[in-house]
Amino acid sequence: MTAPEKAPARGRRASRAETTAVALDGRVPFLDAAKGLIRKVFPDHWSFLLGELALYSFVVLLLTGVYLTLFFNPSMGETVYQGSYLPLRGIRMTEAYASTLHISFDVRGGLLIRQVHHWAALVFVAAIAVHMLRIFFTGAFRRPRELNWVLGVTLLLLAMVEGFCGYSLPDDLISGTGLRITQGVMLSIPLVGTYLTLFAFGGEYPGRDIVARLYELHILLVPGLLLALIGAHLTLVFSLKHTHWAGRGRTNRNVVGMPMFPQFLTRTLGLLFAVFGVLTLLGGLGQINPIWVYGPYRPDAASIGSQPDWYMGFLEGSLRLMPALETRALGHTIAWGALVPAVLLPGAIFTALYLYPFAERWLTRSRGEHHLCDRPRNQPTRTGLGVAGTAFYAVLLVAGGDDVIAYSFGISLNALVWTLRGALIVLPLLGFVVTKRLCLALQAHDRERLLEGEETGAVVQSVEGGYVERSRRGLTADQRYVLLVREAPEPLLRPAEEGTAVPRSARLLYQVQRMRVALSVWFHADRLEMPATDAQRRRIAAVLAPAAHPIEHDGQSPTTATTGAELQQEDS
Repeated sequence: MTAPEKAPARGRRASRAETTAVALDGRVPFLDAAKGLIRKVFPDHWSFLLGELALYSFVVLLLTGVYLTLFFNPSMGETVYQGSYLPLRGIRMTEAYASTLHISFDVRGGLLIRQVHHWAALVFVAAIAVHMLRIFFTGAFRRPRELNWVLGVTLLLLAMVEGFCGYSLPDDLISGTGLRITQGVMLSIPLVGTYLTLFAFGGEYPGRDIVARLYELHILLVPGLLLALIGAHLTLVFSLKHTHWAGRGRTNRNVVGMPMFPQFLTRTLGLLFAVFGVLTLLGGLGQINPIWVYGPYRPDAASIGSQPDWYMGFLEGSLRLMPALETRALGHTIAWGALVPAVLLPGAIFTALYLYPFAERWLTRSRGEHHLCDRPRNQPTRTGLGVAGTAFYAVLLVAGGDDVIAYSFGISLNALVWTLRGALIVLPLLGFVVTKRLCLALQAHDRERLLEGEETGAVVQSVEGGYVERSRRGLTADQRYVLLVREAPEPLLRPAEEGTAVPRSARLLYQVQRMRVALSVWFHADRLEMPATDAQRRRIAAVLAPAAHPIEHDGQSPTTATTGAELQQEDS
């Protein structure tokens, strides 16, 4: 066929494709949505991939979970095992445990899929937690993203519940011990604890319904909620735009990054395949939760040295550190040793996480939108609080394995428990103070760099034989931009009624306002002012000025009149 004959054929094929696309778009308007998606701008910093890591781990969970549901039997009815694993053959066990053994030893690829599923669950929760730490330390939870923060905290909570339900399904000795602890915690709830336990277990412990009910939660209710919340979270991310780090051309009124197609699509597909590959490698090489070693659950037995998955370790640790305290009142016994660490403490932690964005906004005058990420050093109090919370969690996580630690290192378990109790109070306070001082020290270093430039590291010998450092080199325009462009809210002013008589009807409101001012001063007062001229301050204010709808922009070129070169002016 000659070239002139090929051209009309290609034209006819293109015409048919265009006609088909137009006809389809007339019924399902996907082309307009696709054009908007292709033009969508995504940030180019590696830290923004943590959310995608959680998303792709969840995809692996869904795919492997569907496969496992084809073979798992969530029944607590008893049977005698006659499968391939000889050490347990002839042992009475529940059908749930027997079916898990069947998946592990008799289903083709079953053990690999089961272990990939477990590893993906660990990575999923870890990715959500680290992603939320990134959002917290950079202030990406501020207006207009408070609702997305609430959704993220809910996703973390649901992911932990989903992991616990799945971990408990095999009905082995470790998961059964965890369910026994859960039953004790439920019984510690005043007034309704007994009824909750009877409903969950289907009678007196261990009952016959708990595995079936956890199975329904694990494959239906919680995954459905996770899918809905992930969809809502992604919708808000697309609607509200991404935050981005300060840099030349990046302001509070634009979004700078890479377009969806082809740059971001290539990068995110590479991450997707990497997540699939690494999780498969872990599932094939890293043994996890070998239930055949633990044996089936028996109420009269307890596993030695057993540890829950890491995301439940802090609850285990809190139970171990809490003294065994009880109170009798009105004919009821309140078991504080289980109620406080396993019900009240996690409730207080998640309540604080839910309310934090609104509490920080309450302590500042800022009511505009925030699209520039904070450098953690520029918000020392918030960064200190984050480190204190992380230290608190770390101590509880270590306490969850205190028996294993004491046995491995040959130390007294009682001494270790009292040491961890002290660390639970001291380490968060110490972490807060040290982190805040480090942040202020880093700010002082930034100020020195702005005033004197960067050290060259070059040392020369003078004619007299001495050694002196060469003169420092000045910062580049981009470096000065990053150091100077930062949000620094002013503490609230004291009430105008200070020192005057306040009517009785307004005293409560007045006291609340005084507390708000005191907390605002504590939160915002400690910071170092950066050297800048009046002109630079005006330009910085223009960069930080909020906008209702940020403009997306591809690439790194300036999009406003405020550039790093303008901030390069000499300080007065």
